[in-house]
Amino acid sequence: MNVISQHHRPADDIEKGIASFIDEIIELRHDLHRYPELAFQELRTSKIVASLLSSWGYEVTTGVGGTGVVATLRGGDGEKRIGIRADMDALPIEEATDLPYASDNPGVMHACGHDGHTSILLAAARYLAETRRFSGVLTLIFQPAEEIGAGARKMIADGLFERFPVDAVFGLHNWPGVPTGQFGFVAGAAMASVDQAVIRIVGKGGHGAEPHKSVDPILASASFITALQSVVSRNVDPQDMAVATVGSIHAGSASNVIPESVELKLTMRAFSEAVRQQLQERIPALARAQAESFGAQADVNYRLGFPALINHREETDFGRSVALETFGEAQVAKDFRPRTASEDFAFMLLEQPGSYLFVGNGDSAPLHSAHYNFDDTIIAPAARYWVRLVETFLS
Repeated sequence: MNVISQHHRPADDIEKGIASFIDEIIELRHDLHRYPELAFQELRTSKIVASLLSSWGYEVTTGVGGTGVVATLRGGDGEKRIGIRADMDALPIEEATDLPYASDNPGVMHACGHDGHTSILLAAARYLAETRRFSGVLTLIFQPAEEIGAGARKMIADGLFERFPVDAVFGLHNWPGVPTGQFGFVAGAAMASVDQAVIRIVGKGGHGAEPHKSVDPILASASFITALQSVVSRNVDPQDMAVATVGSIHAGSASNVIPESVELKLTMRAFSEAVRQQLQERIPALARAQAESFGAQADVNYRLGFPALINHREETDFGRSVALETFGEAQVAKDFRPRTASEDFAFMLLEQPGSYLFVGNGDSAPLHSAHYNFDDTIIAPAARYWVRLVETFLS
């Protein structure tokens, strides 16, 4: 990994360069926010991204993994290659911000800041194209469908890293509750795996006045829900992390009728593959045993989502060093902790060395909230960071 060169263009020159067009980028971000698109429907967004990159001199490939866009730019005659990824998709959420550029697409909202991530990378892309103060190949990856955990896998299956090889790949995510513009780095497990389960507990329906003639699936479900947390507290090593959440329960329609069945929807998260497998084994077994203890049965559909996001140490240390030199210690969190949310960039890190970092979004509503809003003031410093990372890596 490169040692940071002392011969780079001064950071304040990068800051001034990005400042010269930042208003255009913010206007673009507001436009993307106004017209959000769900996973694999990012047709308008990808068209805008591709058009801008082409106009700046990038070699652009569209339709990678569906609606993904990949752009490459060569500077000098260096052999090293770096990839940077931004996500583009929105969420099925009805916006409640009252912003002047609030979503015009009913029931769809950029509630996770992917409009901001795309804008950050486009700002960096424009500056890097104008200056080309690097030697090697820059690959920009604009990914669809992160929110459903499918975009990264589909781009990889479409030959992403064979067609556009890189030596390392990087990505970032804004994070509410972290001081605005402060950068966070985690070596190793930085975000959790996520899996889902649909459990149907089937009993025997009947009249609420004669429970002894029925097999009550609601009672069996209640027992399972209570017992579920014993997996976390008694099966998983206390020094490891595991989360098991029941987010949906559906049964019956009348107060005096014992229903035939109950449907439960769960999510499970972990930082290690060993714990992930432990949850996959114990939860279905527990559901079946609890159901059988009441004379009911449990049908379990356990679906694997995506693995924990594991940052490579060398690339993470490198990324942190770039942030420290560019912004100073005050803007780099000393002990940034892993996040229990999930991110399909994990699949890219299984394929290539790299790192996923975080930038503070300040005191905003949380991610995936109808009241969330991306802080435009972090676009310029985050774009400046990408520029410094590229120029340093490809020095």
